[in-house]
Amino acid sequence: MTDALEMDALWEDFHRAVSMTSAEPAAWLRVGDAGETTEPLPDRAGSDTGQHVLAILQKRRTDLTEDDLRVMEEVVDAVQDETDPENEPPAGDTARRHRLMTLGHDPLKG
Repeated sequence: MTDALEMDALWEDFHRAVSMTSAEPAAWLRVGDAGETTEPLPDRAGSDTGQHVLAILQKRRTDLTEDDLRVMEEVVDAVQDETDPENEPPAGDTARRHRLMTLGHDPLKG
């Protein structure tokens, strides 16, 4: 995906899908991976995708790699699938919210 218009559209779609600031998923990834007695190093907390989303949030558009673009597309697709009104989850579906937060999307944010 090298076309500038496609990249601009993906950038906008990604930042619409990712509703959390870069500090919020960083904190969430640490909390999600913390155990009763241990906590992972901040740069190793959470899933690889969660860490990649965090890295993308800290980049400028001009610094994106092909791998970043691939992850951005995956995140946009996953968030759209999870938030599709036809896939309405039961009220209080905490597991769904946690999956989305790992991707940088908090469904409780307006």
